Amino acid sequence: MIKNKISLSKINRSFLKNKITIKEIQNFLKTRGFSIKKNKRKINHHNLNSFSKTFLVSLIVISLFTVSPILITFTKQKMIYSKDYENNSKNNLTKVLENQDSKLDSDLNEKYLFDDIIEFDELPSDTVRLSAMTIQELFESTNYNLEDIRKNKLVKPISLTLLPNEITKIENSQKRKELFIQIILPLIIKENNYIKSDRIKLFSILNKSKNTKLEKKWLASKFKQYGVVNNDLSTLKIRMDEVPISMTIAQAAKETGWGTSRFAQEGNALFGQWTWSGKGLRPKGADSDSTHKVMKFRVLQASVKAYQRNLNTHSSYKAFRSARAELRDEGKKLDSLILSNYLDKYAETGKEYVKILQKIIKQNDLTDFDDAKLLPSSIALESLI
Repeated sequence: MIKNKISLSKINRSFLKNKITIKEIQNFLKTRGFSIKKNKRKINHHNLNSFSKTFLVSLIVISLFTVSPILITFTKQKMIYSKDYENNSKNNLTKVLENQDSKLDSDLNEKYLFDDIIEFDELPSDTVRLSAMTIQELFESTNYNLEDIRKNKLVKPISLTLLPNEITKIENSQKRKELFIQIILPLIIKENNYIKSDRIKLFSILNKSKNTKLEKKWLASKFKQYGVVNNDLSTLKIRMDEVPISMTIAQAAKETGWGTSRFAQEGNALFGQWTWSGKGLRPKGADSDSTHKVMKFRVLQASVKAYQRNLNTHSSYKAFRSARAELRDEGKKLDSLILSNYLDKYAETGKEYVKILQKIIKQNDLTDFDDAKLLPSSIALESLI
């Protein structure tokens, strides 16, 4: 029986240098407690060579069992940076969604998810409410019109902070719709661009073997923003993604009556999101024991931010995120007519709400804007706002 543990380093060095001899094996065994009996008969070198080979194979096997746990641990650590993360959403989707989304509502509160949006909304801004006529003149002077966007897919970077009060008085429904789309379209694309930029940065970090302190700090901030518990990178990648432009416009149109609702006019609330702790407007006719309000914002941009964060984090929309991830894995574009099917929990009317959204998208040809790009901002253009 071996009295001590076999030292692999000495044998491995000799083995790798191809210098191990029978005598070395004998000496090694003696130092480890083996009793080597000399036989007066002529030594059968063939048998001894076979024994030495068997012994070496055994050592290699022992080495593998010894090193394997270390390799497995290293591999697991390395996996978080693997390029496989770019295309493995579907494989881990069910497990990730079940584990993460079940924890979200209980572990995280509203402010935790929206504090960066609240901070953005509290920044100083010139919230001057322009009249509908002034806005239309601005659009005409800069040649900003929907017909041109449908053809060229280019949007002027005109960011308005408030809806005009007069939009409620525009009797021509087509003109009212066009003005509403012109106002919110740059805001929607701008937010999608932020997410797209973050997503590119995320993949860049995942594909590195080692990350800087700044990159780790950035990751920590994104885990917080997207409500990801346990720093799960797969979940972050699934949540950090764009929302189709056409679907966003349709929901804003439905929730505000194309910009005419009290919530849109008084609170810049484009998507009718509820709140139990933040600033908000109390719905008229609400039950006396009802505590919810409709989220209120100082600027329209904050409303778009909050809407995207809501779809990307709340457990009610995990089916939406699952379908979106599958489209990504299949190399398909984010189709609003497909993804809107998973918004039945957005309103109490459920499937009927989905049908209305899809009707708005089709009747107004909103998918024409899904590929639209925001032109670079210009000082001359911004000075007009």
